[in-house]
Amino acid sequence: MGISKKVLTRIAAELKKYQPVLADAKRRDISESDTVVIITDMLADVLGYDKYQEITSEFAIRGTYVDLAVRVGRDIRFLVEVKSIGTELKDAHVKQAIDYGANQGIEWAILTNGVNWRIYRILFKQPIEKTLIFEADLSTLNLRDDDALTCIGTLSREGFTQSSMDALAQQKQATNKFTVAAILLSEPVILMARRELRRLYPAVRIDEDVLRSVIADEALKRDVVDGEDAKAAQDEIKRAARSAKRQKAKAAAEAENPKTSSTPASV
Repeated sequence: MGISKKVLTRIAAELKKYQPVLADAKRRDISESDTVVIITDMLADVLGYDKYQEITSEFAIRGTYVDLAVRVGRDIRFLVEVKSIGTELKDAHVKQAIDYGANQGIEWAILTNGVNWRIYRILFKQPIEKTLIFEADLSTLNLRDDDALTCIGTLSREGFTQSSMDALAQQKQATNKFTVAAILLSEPVILMARRELRRLYPAVRIDEDVLRSVIADEALKRDVVDGEDAKAAQDEIKRAARSAKRQKAKAAAEAENPKTSSTPASV
């Protein structure tokens, strides 16, 4: 995702400074407003935004203020919904920021209590949907984990672009537990598993529906096959499969009828 080593080094160094700050704040169970102060400092020190010009708590949508918004120039990059440091984060907590973003065409939202950070992508559908892209506990983050630092760096002033955020979303979407579960329950994988079981146990009749039920109900955890995130992953897999099929058909058609370069007409 093209985050420079200089930026990653700064992020690691600043997070190292903030880890004891977060631990102390959690021990004291500070209020939401005090948590906002720490988040503002982290957005500046860790992610490189100008605290006085690019981070605001005065961004109103329909008369209600977002906890924090990060703006560079005229563009709102992302919204931040803050909860007190002792609050256990839930998807419902980000609803307000998602509603804000949907109303203003802002695609990215962060939910945080200072310790835990969640990055969401807002999907402009009917109804509005969201997908969790990345989640990390910054108080215990391994500061040598290049993948985690790169994900955080994508939010930085230097690293944030539409293409870098799209790449982050695609990477995390492809490897999250809901997508993997959806792949395991997809028709091609079920057929492949059935063929392998029939090879190993030729005398046993293997029913596809029974096999699918065993994988869904016994081999996988319920949370990866039920719920909004699971359904979104299943829908995404279907869309990706249709797209791959179209691309394959297009490539086959082009191979069958290659375009020939035009040659000058004979005189």
